[in-house]
Amino acid sequence: MTGDFGIGVHALTYLNHKQCSLNSEQLAENICTNPARVRKIMAKLRQAGLVETREGGGGGYQFTLAPESVTLRQVADAVEARFVSGGKASGDPDMDCQIASGIGAVLDEIYLDLDGICRKKMELLTILDIDRRIFQNAEKG
Repeated sequence: MTGDFGIGVHALTYLNHKQCSLNSEQLAENICTNPARVRKIMAKLRQAGLVETREGGGGGYQFTLAPESVTLRQVADAVEARFVSGGKASGDPDMDCQIASGIGAVLDEIYLDLDGICRKKMELLTILDIDRRIFQNAEKG
């Protein structure tokens, strides 16, 4: 999995907390990454309807949705995140051995099922949940 999902969740949580428009440089500073990467991810979030953009002075990205209505599944879908993937499979589908030729497809199916389980869990978590966890942890510490 790339870090796009984490960056997307971070950006939406920060925008929700700040309740103002922030440009990619401001977001990148808080996320600890570069503005070009932020712009790439924010474009996907905008396309999914999760953020709005404003042009000109004081412009940037703004989170205008209710944080309890935006699920982490929506963020994952917007940035095309895969939570579980196997990478390059072992074996070779053209080999004369049933194990070597069949293992890749079987493992891909398992990884796809596991990814689906993660996505279902992400439907239960919202940007508001993330915000609450952060500030709840800060109060404990």
